[in-house]
Amino acid sequence: MINADEVAELCYERFRRLPRRGKPEPGREWSLLAAVLRITRRPNSDSAVEMEVVSLGTGTKCVGKAAMSAAGDVLNDSHAEVIARRGCIRYLIQELHGAVSGRRSSLFRPADRRGKWRLQPGVSFLLFTSHTPCGDASIIPMTDSQAQPCPPVTSVSSCGETDGRWNLKRKAEEPGEGGNLKLPRLAEEDSKEEEEESRTKSPDGVASVPASASELKPGDSTQSDVHRTGAKCVPGSPADPLRPGVGYHSTGVLRVKPGRGEPTLSLSCSDKLARWGVLGFQGALLSHYLEEALYFDTVVVGKCPYSQEVMHRALVTRCSRVSELPAGFSVCLPLLLQSSLEFPFSQNQTELQHRGGQGRISACGAAISWCNVADQPLDVTANGYKHGVTKKVLGTPKARSLLCKLELFHSFLSLVAATDPSALPDSLRSGELHTYWDHKRASQSYQQAWQQLRLQAFPLWPRSDRNLLLFR
Repeated sequence: MINADEVAELCYERFRRLPRRGKPEPGREWSLLAAVLRITRRPNSDSAVEMEVVSLGTGTKCVGKAAMSAAGDVLNDSHAEVIARRGCIRYLIQELHGAVSGRRSSLFRPADRRGKWRLQPGVSFLLFTSHTPCGDASIIPMTDSQAQPCPPVTSVSSCGETDGRWNLKRKAEEPGEGGNLKLPRLAEEDSKEEEEESRTKSPDGVASVPASASELKPGDSTQSDVHRTGAKCVPGSPADPLRPGVGYHSTGVLRVKPGRGEPTLSLSCSDKLARWGVLGFQGALLSHYLEEALYFDTVVVGKCPYSQEVMHRALVTRCSRVSELPAGFSVCLPLLLQSSLEFPFSQNQTELQHRGGQGRISACGAAISWCNVADQPLDVTANGYKHGVTKKVLGTPKARSLLCKLELFHSFLSLVAATDPSALPDSLRSGELHTYWDHKRASQSYQQAWQQLRLQAFPLWPRSDRNLLLFR
C-alpha cells in the first residue's frame, strides 16, 4: 500500500538535500513542488514497496506566446508538475540508453516487438504534487472555516497556481549591457491600486469571492464559494459565468495558464495530467521505443485545499470514456491520495513565517529541476532560460535549460544513435526523419491515440504552431 505521508516526506527530504540555488527565500518567497517516484513492488508481496524519487521540480511560471522560440530552446512551461515530468523524460532516456547499449536495466526489459521495451515486472510510477494542479482541479468548494478574500480584480499578474490571499507581482529584469538576462527580482509597486490588487489575488491570479461580499456575514449558512483559478477557458469552450459564489466558474473545461501581461499557450496542469492519463507521460518520442505507454498509477497531493471529487472530475472523468485506442494505450484510472504534510515553502507556510522588514511575499521566480541522471542532474531556470545567463550567451547551449524541447530532442537523437541499426524500432527506420516534428509525427500509435483523445474528449485542445516544431 502507498502511504501518502511517506511519499510527501520523501519528496520534501529530496528537496532539502538540494543546493540553495533557486530555492525560495524563507519567509518571503513561496513555490510549488512536484516529483515523480519510481515504485517497485517486491516479488510475492502485496504490501511492501520501494519508493525512489527519480525527478523533482519546483516552479509556478510560464512564458507568454511572444517569448516562445522556433528553435525550441526556451522552456515554455515551468509549473512544478511539468518540470517534474520533463525531468523524468531525461531519466527514462538515460535508462533506455543503458538498455539499448546492452547493459542490464533495472527499469526496462525487451518486449516482443523489435526495438521495443517495457517496464520490469512490479515497476510503476507515482506523481506527487504539493498543491492541487492548476485549472479544473483547483475549482474546489470552500469550507466554512476558510477565509473569503476580497472581490476579484480583472488583470492577471502571475502564472503560479495555488489558493490564498497573496499574489505579489514579480517582473523579470530586462537584458541590459553587461547585465543578467531576465533574472527574477521583486517589483516595486508604487501604485495604491496595484498594492490592493496584489493583496486580494490568489497565487494564480484571481481572488476567491464570497457569494455576495456585501451581503453575507461570517457563519451565514448560505455562504458558499469555490476557490478560483486564474487559468482561462480555451477559445470555443463555455466561458466562466462569473456569477457570485459557486457559479463563478465553468467546470470540466480546458484552460490555458495565465501569464504576466500577454496570454500563454500552456494548457493547465489539470488538463495535462488528464492527457497523460490516456497518452502516457512518456511523450511521442519515447513512444517509439516503448511497447506500452507509461502512466502515473497514483497521484498524491500535499496538504492544501483539496477535493477528491474535483480531482477525479479533472483528472479522470473527462477522459474516462475514450475508446478505440491503439495497442499499448488505455485510459488510466489513478489512485488519488492526499497527504497531511505541507510543503515548507508553500504560500501558506511562507505567510506564517513572514517577518516585518522582509519585503512583500511573492512567488519564487526560479524553477528547479533535479533528476536521477549521471550527467548534470540539476537544472535551475528563470523565464525559460538557465538562471543567471548573460545576454552574450543567448542562442548558445549555455543559455538553454536541459528540459527545453531542443535539449530533450538532442538527448533522444543520442539514444537513437546508440541503438544498433538492426534493433531500431520500425517507426524510426525512415530516412525522412530530420526535424523534431518529423520524429513526433512518425510515432504513429501515439498520434492515433492523441487523435482519439481529441475527438472524444478534448476537441478544443489548441494545436501547436507547426513553425515552433521544425527545429533539428
